[in-house]
Amino acid sequence: MSLFRKLFGLKSKKTEENIPDQERGKYMPEVKLPADERFTINFKANGGKFLYCENMIEVKESFNAILKENNWQDDKVFLIDERLNQLFKDFNLKSTKNADESSYFLSTCEYLISDDGSLLISSNQIAEKKLKELPHHFIIYATTSQFVENIGEGLKGIKNKSKSSIPTNITTIKHFKAADDKDFLTYGSSAKDLYLLLLEDL
Repeated sequence: MSLFRKLFGLKSKKTEENIPDQERGKYMPEVKLPADERFTINFKANGGKFLYCENMIEVKESFNAILKENNWQDDKVFLIDERLNQLFKDFNLKSTKNADESSYFLSTCEYLISDDGSLLISSNQIAEKKLKELPHHFIIYATTSQFVENIGEGLKGIKNKSKSSIPTNITTIKHFKAADDKDFLTYGSSAKDLYLLLLEDL
């Protein structure tokens, strides 16, 4: 993943992305950043909190840090995907299916959309609930193999891997901070406080 190599100092060959603008001809096509880098830029611009993890030890350390930062160690967590109960069993999570009595929502997602920094989710993660019915605080666990260019590619991926039973209630989460009243594009959106635990699996 090119972005993570840059962030963590891994050496890579010189690519077209590294060529300064002044060295490129004015008629050259605009350089498109890699999917991981575009997602990170857009996700942070949307107000998301991004934690990159190289292995499961780092995932659990980051998860623990989030719980401590928010004093959620003894709080109930809204959790639909039971695989996460197993993944984070060391934390003895107090999971509930009642969103109203939980402090945060722990979930996976279907795909990470690079073009706008959003997360594609479905009934696999939120059942038939609307975003506004979920807790305000989200912790999403995802992997780098879940990057796709756009929503269309994500929908195609859902269809391909769920041929027998395509999930319903497919939507995206894009706004991770309170919308400005003057910004009509985000008016009425359900903004969430969102942490993304991203595991490198490529």
